[in-house]
Amino acid sequence: MPGIVLIGAQWGDEGKGKATDLIGSKVDFVARFNGGNNAGHTVVVGDKSYALHLLPSGVISPNVTPVIGNGVVVDPEVLFEEIDALQSRGVDCSRLLVSEEAHVITPYHRVIDKVTERFLGKHKIGTTGRGIGPTYADKINRVGIRVHDLFNAEHLRDKVESSLHQKNQMLIKLYNQHPIDIDEVTAQLVELGKRLKPYVADTSLVLNNALDEGKTVLFEGGQATMLDVDHGTYPFVTSSNPTAGGACTGTGVGPTRITRVIGVAKAYITRVGEGPFPTELLDEQGDWLREHGHEYGVTTGRPRRCGWFDSVVTRYASRVNGLTDIVLTKLDVLTGLKDIPVCVAYDVTLADGTVKRLNEMPVDQSLFAAAKPVYEMLPGWSEDISQIHKFEDLPENTQSYVKRLEDLSHCRISAIGTGPQRDHIISVHSLID
Repeated sequence: MPGIVLIGAQWGDEGKGKATDLIGSKVDFVARFNGGNNAGHTVVVGDKSYALHLLPSGVISPNVTPVIGNGVVVDPEVLFEEIDALQSRGVDCSRLLVSEEAHVITPYHRVIDKVTERFLGKHKIGTTGRGIGPTYADKINRVGIRVHDLFNAEHLRDKVESSLHQKNQMLIKLYNQHPIDIDEVTAQLVELGKRLKPYVADTSLVLNNALDEGKTVLFEGGQATMLDVDHGTYPFVTSSNPTAGGACTGTGVGPTRITRVIGVAKAYITRVGEGPFPTELLDEQGDWLREHGHEYGVTTGRPRRCGWFDSVVTRYASRVNGLTDIVLTKLDVLTGLKDIPVCVAYDVTLADGTVKRLNEMPVDQSLFAAAKPVYEMLPGWSEDISQIHKFEDLPENTQSYVKRLEDLSHCRISAIGTGPQRDHIISVHSLID
């Protein structure tokens, strides 16, 4: 049975929550494999909207086991706030499993994140200030705190002391901040561990056993391809691997268990934070997309930067993820436009003044930062498409737009989002064979 990876094919906020929920109703496990509570998914069920940040989107489906994998960094306080909020609305979170190998976001990681970003000034990355980057840095520096460390107070204090030895010196001498108390942090983490323990499991073993038993596992990535620390617009990226390969390292499931990789892409494109964005619209058209698409961050509330669909980005995502399918979301937002530009290539002016046409994503980020979009104009439509459930019933111009994006993206479009509700979806090809 399949192991299915679902990832963002742009800069995030593509509607992965809706896509995960759509597919998740047909699977047994939904496993988050990267990121932390800097991610945000919105799932709409009937007249109810659920904003999820750390929990896998499959938690909304009563027959799905949601899993937080070892590649996720977990802020226990945020996790409990989210669990409490969902349970108060009647959502059962008792099935949740959390990897004992996942790294823990501590109070000092949040402090370091915020003071470092302020210190960078105009060179800031645009982080959410939630401690994600510093937690991953500790993981790589081998001074991180794992979930299973919370269950042994003496061992935990030693690890906290080791981690804070250098950080407190930096806070005092570089940032003019008060040092962080080792015992206070340890005591706080021990208390959080007591509540977390019932959810903790060897999730790698659980997921592999599930696949052995013929069950279907959906691997859910936070953020998106262009924010990948290796393959994104570095340094304006997240601190983990939201690309498809991260599903394996972030859950302890081997690549031979993956049978399908689904990318989610908006019918236009957005990003938050700093960094280059070739098709960004800094005019009334960008404002129009933002308001019609309700483009404000689920986690931060920040207004998103908006632009036209960038097929160079999507082709790149198709290649580095090995996409088998694309779920195209928010197609309805474009309703009412007379003409719709689509970026098909970039023009870059080189140092000698010559202009170079790029049909693929440049590895050199200085070239990407200087890229000017080359647009192809496609005719728009004015008809309401939110109640349409068959591709052939879409307006002719809408069908042509989707087909052109499919050609440019080098990957088939298997599902189309036509509105915010759960049933506002057109299935073109089955996402589960």
